[in-house]
Amino acid sequence: MNRFYASVAAFVVVSMIGGSLGYVYLNKGNDAFAECRNGQVGGGSIGGPFTLVNGNGETVTDKEVLSGPSLVYFGYTFCPDVCPLDNARNAEAVDILEENGFAVTPVLITIDPKRDTPEVMRDYVENLHPRMIGLTGSEEQVEAAKQAYKAYARKQDGDPEFYLMDHSTFTYLMLPKIGFVDFFRRDETADAMAERVACFLSNAPD
Repeated sequence: MNRFYASVAAFVVVSMIGGSLGYVYLNKGNDAFAECRNGQVGGGSIGGPFTLVNGNGETVTDKEVLSGPSLVYFGYTFCPDVCPLDNARNAEAVDILEENGFAVTPVLITIDPKRDTPEVMRDYVENLHPRMIGLTGSEEQVEAAKQAYKAYARKQDGDPEFYLMDHSTFTYLMLPKIGFVDFFRRDETADAMAERVACFLSNAPD
């Protein structure tokens, strides 16, 4: 049943993203990133202001965190399989991009602030990539960030301490002064992701 709800939620999130961004697909002639989208659409009301807490316990805003090209992912440190794989893929893509002269920051925003304290987030992201930023906050702060990115998350029923979370698994590419430009599904490889991100960065206006 949990898989059913997760599948329905994923479909709803994709529909919301596609619906809010469909105007770009219809106006690709005006889209500087059309060649980078691989058939997907981008630009629109994804992302927005947030106030969260970093691994040092400091309150930070989206303007401070997303000051350069960033790959933003919503997950949690107790996730047994999907999140580690997705974040490792994102970290690998960042390394490939760096080899090709592009600096991109991987960002992990928790959907489980109850267990993901600043210290837990700091230790987790340090094991994945030296530049990865881990963010947590109050339940209200995290919920606001989730809503801004149209990210889905739902706590599963069961053990109150060792519970799992159903959640969407998109990675969002954010560019400074532009904001959200596209998202990546979890079946895209690090090489494919790096190639597409490089395309966006090469075509971004100065």
